[in-house]
Amino acid sequence: MSPHSESPTPAKQLGVFHVNGETHEVAFAPHHTLLEVLREDLGLTGTTHGCELGECGTCTVLVDGTPVLSCLTLALEVAGGADGDPRPIETIEGLADGPNLHPLQDAFADLGASQCGYCSSGFMLTANALLRDDPAPDRAKIRTALAGNICRCTGYVKIFEAVELAAARLRGEARQPARETLYGS
Repeated sequence: MSPHSESPTPAKQLGVFHVNGETHEVAFAPHHTLLEVLREDLGLTGTTHGCELGECGTCTVLVDGTPVLSCLTLALEVAGGADGDPRPIETIEGLADGPNLHPLQDAFADLGASQCGYCSSGFMLTANALLRDDPAPDRAKIRTALAGNICRCTGYVKIFEAVELAAARLRGEARQPARETLYGS
């Protein structure tokens, strides 16, 4: 090969992905991350690029119900194919039930828990995993669970309160946001 010729494009891998309850067959470069496949190949842009170093949590999705950083996860790790079934993946697009928002989405909206919204999908998916495992977490557990998610806009208090409110609503409690949360103290 001459020094001026381009290196060959890597062969694509054919994989099956089970995302938000639907199965997709995708041809992707084997070095692509789950984040790249979700956004570029499947058009699920709710999962956002953040630091791409695994430090901000913006790209968090659920794999087998567990929060994972999609920027650090190779798509090959979760794809099914000749050697096995795909692992279930949940993105923010799968959180709502059709036209009905998930209680976390409602609570984030009700409390203004997101400002620019860039980090919100990672927070909500991480919180969803927490609430599946612990339907009544205290503030300390919420803070610990969300510690890997960074927001540059908020002071986190409204995010924590939104998770508490969503937890109460998921438990069937008719709870409304505190007045001071909505209007300030």
